[in-house]
Amino acid sequence: MKKIKGILVFLFFIALVACSSTQTSKVTENTLNSNYSSQRASQLQKYDSYKVPKSNPIIKNSSSISCNVTKKKVSKNKKISEEDRELQNIVDSALEYYNLSQDLWNQGKAEEALEALDQAYELLLQIDEDSELAQSKENLRFVIAKRILEIYASRYTATNGLYSEIPLVLNRYVEAEIKRFQTCERSFFLNAYKRSGRYRPMILAKLKEAGLPEELSWLPLIESGFKVNALSPARALGLWQFIPSTGYKFGLKRNYWIDERMDPEKSTEAAIAYLTELHKIFGDWTTVLAAYNCGEARVLRVIKRQKINYLDNFWDLYERLPRETARYVPRFLAVLHILNDPAKYGFDKLPTPDPPLEYETVKVDKQYSLKTIAKALGISDKLLADYNPELRYRITPANYDLKVPKGKGPELVALLEKGSIKPWVPKKTYYVYHRLRRGETLSHLARRYKTSVVAIMRANGISNPRRLRAGQRLKIPVGKKYVAYSSHKNKNQKIVTYVVKPGDSLWRIARKFKTSTKKIMKTNNLKTHRLQVGQVLKIPVKVSSS
Repeated sequence: MKKIKGILVFLFFIALVACSSTQTSKVTENTLNSNYSSQRASQLQKYDSYKVPKSNPIIKNSSSISCNVTKKKVSKNKKISEEDRELQNIVDSALEYYNLSQDLWNQGKAEEALEALDQAYELLLQIDEDSELAQSKENLRFVIAKRILEIYASRYTATNGLYSEIPLVLNRYVEAEIKRFQTCERSFFLNAYKRSGRYRPMILAKLKEAGLPEELSWLPLIESGFKVNALSPARALGLWQFIPSTGYKFGLKRNYWIDERMDPEKSTEAAIAYLTELHKIFGDWTTVLAAYNCGEARVLRVIKRQKINYLDNFWDLYERLPRETARYVPRFLAVLHILNDPAKYGFDKLPTPDPPLEYETVKVDKQYSLKTIAKALGISDKLLADYNPELRYRITPANYDLKVPKGKGPELVALLEKGSIKPWVPKKTYYVYHRLRRGETLSHLARRYKTSVVAIMRANGISNPRRLRAGQRLKIPVGKKYVAYSSHKNKNQKIVTYVVKPGDSLWRIARKFKTSTKKIMKTNNLKTHRLQVGQVLKIPVKVSSS
């Protein structure tokens, strides 16, 4: 819900930008609004052909503008005080400068546009936080900050791509991350660099096609260490560390059999789409990377909360971002510095990158085990899994495009046509039923029945294991051997009830019924040997064979 609100906030202000850019028009020198002070007039006269009209449509209809920069409403019988009038004039003047900056920017006058925004911001600083126009001030301040980001981004357009290059900043934050890679994280860096050879050529080709900076091809090094199955505590997965919701937004499928967040090509295409979208919002690549790490809504909220000054780029945001995100951009820039000059930073002997994965694709119409296919092709199932990391259980779904090493495609097609490879058939699942007792958890049940927590959750449609209740009947998937053992065991024992009496202990009760304390504790889910008088126990006892 918070993310949706963040997106709505962003769309809210985009509407203002669109509205203001279409309504602003050229004006002449002699039409300056007489309501503004002579000081404001002298400032506006700096921009020869861009002057404030006496009846500007944006000011006149300010109540309809998305940023809610509205004039203060008063009743007919109540006069507007001089102070209120002056504050309203300040807001109106700031909005004029904002609209003026749009005209200047459209004419390619970026410096003049920034000066106009500076003037607008200086005016807003005159409005107190407890003023009735404080909300109008905040709304306009936010769109001014966003416009400045856009203008700064436009000044660094690269000649070899559609988007600007990444500024290679070197400051104390970046130097600190370089130091970490040189020392405690050196092994991580070298191993990740070696793995990069598998995927980076493909990533570079897709970035070039999209017109994005080639430096972004190193982003997976700090995201995942170039591990396709890297999983974070926040459930972000794959080379590009997509969480499920963001992956779904950019077309990455996830079901029982596959998770395309682990597909190198598809996740790269999704990452490029996401980075492109973020660049359209922020314009500045370092801010884009921060938003990629913690979400655009969070970065927009940080910008909006800024009270002292507007934010030109990521380094203005640095102190206000979460620690992990604040480190993220310097960490990425540290990687770029090291790889631009490895010897300078003590990496003169970088390992040879792994060769890229070259493959052919074969469509399989049935479900097959990778182990079965690999055996038929004379390769290891681990190698085949490396080509198809998105397969969660190394089982293909039906109508799946299977990747195989280059040269193995025709061989696999021939084997499938001959029926030499048997389709995968799921093993028959056996179930036992268990009535949940107080204090029991799915982990307890999984250990007891020699199964897994995931299998129990899937069998019972459980999404949150913390919402289980005592007395709930659960279906437990077990193996055939367990069913046979349980059946045999139940024929040779029965359960009797016993009420604990004064002086009883587990050892005495076990001795009385010729069983063990361990069995009594397991049957009753007891965690300690302590008993209470009147407590009812279930006692497993042997049945006579006669």
